[in-house]
Amino acid sequence: MEKAVLGGGCFWCLEAAFAPLRGVASVVSGYCGGQGANPSYKQVCGGATGHVEVVSVTFDPAVIDYATLLQVFFAVHDPTTLNRQGHDVGSQYASVIFCQNDAQRAVAVETMRQLEQDGVFDAPIVTRLEGSAIFYPAEDYHQNYYAQNQQQDYCQLVISPKLSKIRQKFSHLLQNS
Repeated sequence: MEKAVLGGGCFWCLEAAFAPLRGVASVVSGYCGGQGANPSYKQVCGGATGHVEVVSVTFDPAVIDYATLLQVFFAVHDPTTLNRQGHDVGSQYASVIFCQNDAQRAVAVETMRQLEQDGVFDAPIVTRLEGSAIFYPAEDYHQNYYAQNQQQDYCQLVISPKLSKIRQKFSHLLQNS
């Protein structure tokens, strides 16, 4: 098993996008890249710690490779907006890849180069590539959030459309396809 640590706005959105993929063993929402140990949601949202909302994805590379995970990652958020995803604004919502090793960094660089070359986005990609950093799991109520709160407005208005896009574009990767 390998890990990918990715930040692309609200971690609830990313968790819901990666959880149903074949080869993904677990997705944990959390915080990465800031100062101070074990930050709380309130501290991270305040912006003073420098942590980013991320997900830690444990995956089987024999079933789904890192490059494919990055394709899903870039499809589920806007990597062209600095420290912002929709109405979520602040450095905690940065688009960032915490590369766990040199191989992941090389795949991330190539993926972003290819997306730019193909003109997938109307603006330049601003996703940061960072080295491995300490991952702090978010509070329990953030875990599996979408599955437990699908009727909430945020889930209906923000997450559900993203999941619809994933189902259309990546149906071949879903566990129940």
